[in-house]
Amino acid sequence: MATLSPDEIEQFRLQLSNYPPALKALTEIEDCEGNLADATISLAIRAGQQPQEDNGEWLADLAKRCRAVICQAIPRQNLETGAIEKTIIAVASSELIPAALATPVVLYVLKTGLGEFCQAFEPIEPEAKP
Repeated sequence: MATLSPDEIEQFRLQLSNYPPALKALTEIEDCEGNLADATISLAIRAGQQPQEDNGEWLADLAKRCRAVICQAIPRQNLETGAIEKTIIAVASSELIPAALATPVVLYVLKTGLGEFCQAFEPIEPEAKP
């Protein structure tokens, strides 16, 4: 279960202060005591979705849908350098998931590990021949 501490929520609030949809999502995350999965379900219901509440992997599945966007060179670099808002906007604009879910999905990826998340997206290097 990916959870944000009150300090992490406040830090993200400062980083995302110029993007109102992210602030709205952070308020929902805070209301759900930092639980990203619970907040995502609540935001999804408000966006007219019918999330699979009994599926504990629902948030992970949403993130995987967005892997092709998040793991592209520029969005990934934005996350690595702290420009989180740019990646959230890229995910929200992708139409892969409802825009309201972009913030918790990107925060989930950060919380669980960007490198590991994008590892499946990276091309396999051919072995060098002797």
